[in-house]
Amino acid sequence: MSRNPEKPKYRYEVLVRPGRHVSDAGIAALTHEIRKVAATCFDPIPDYQVMVGTRKAFEDKVLALAWSDDGSLAGFCSALILDVPEVGEVLHLGLTCVTPGERGSGLTHKLTRRVLTAYLLRKGLLRPVWVTNCAAVLSSLGNVALHFDRVYPSPFATEAPSTTHRTIAAAVDQQYRHEIYIDPHARFDASHFVFRGSVNGTVFQKDGADRRYHHRIPDLNRFYAALMDFRTGDEVLQVGQASLWGALRHSLRGLLGAGTRGSSGPGRKRVLPATGDNVA
Repeated sequence: MSRNPEKPKYRYEVLVRPGRHVSDAGIAALTHEIRKVAATCFDPIPDYQVMVGTRKAFEDKVLALAWSDDGSLAGFCSALILDVPEVGEVLHLGLTCVTPGERGSGLTHKLTRRVLTAYLLRKGLLRPVWVTNCAAVLSSLGNVALHFDRVYPSPFATEAPSTTHRTIAAAVDQQYRHEIYIDPHARFDASHFVFRGSVNGTVFQKDGADRRYHHRIPDLNRFYAALMDFRTGDEVLQVGQASLWGALRHSLRGLLGAGTRGSSGPGRKRVLPATGDNVA
């Protein structure tokens, strides 16, 4: 008799713009579970994103959920759909939270992948979409640099930011600070795509020396750390592209071991200051 395959650890659910179709009771129940997970990541829980709990907060989100066998939420990823004039929809990678007992299992990456896949399928198989990420977490910045295309700023960039990169960055700066939790008084350094003082004194400010937030590739840590002053709460804004074919290409590259030895990638040059330069 053949053995039964191992039962999946989580039940995944992806909701696109749930604020437009989920009932009031459903929104309330979902908010309750989300805030329970968020409480294990933040103290206090910030007044931000789907953690706010209003219907409006869910209207522009793509949400991936991982449910445990007992019906509780183990983790979630909530991305934000931005409407950028002259560009169209841009997917902001937003917020991912996982409960302590489930960390280290790769759940963060699985949730992010499900958000991206759902959104890309909605937009079309072959058409790349623009994405953004704003973070002071070195591991987050490094993963976006590794797994997305045309990312700026990135140690893998082969050209200066395009007009579209700059248009999207300007829209984030001028239209979406509140939605992305960027301090209204922070200065946007357009030369390096860095918000100066963006999360100073908030739960999102990080200690640059805290290795829990470092990427496994040292060069990536050095590159992004050189752009920020962690003491004043800087954040890097990344703008790039995602596609299903690109995701497959990066997955194959990972299986073959490329880009995992701590180098900056073969045949690629920097267009930003080298990682040892201090630009903060």
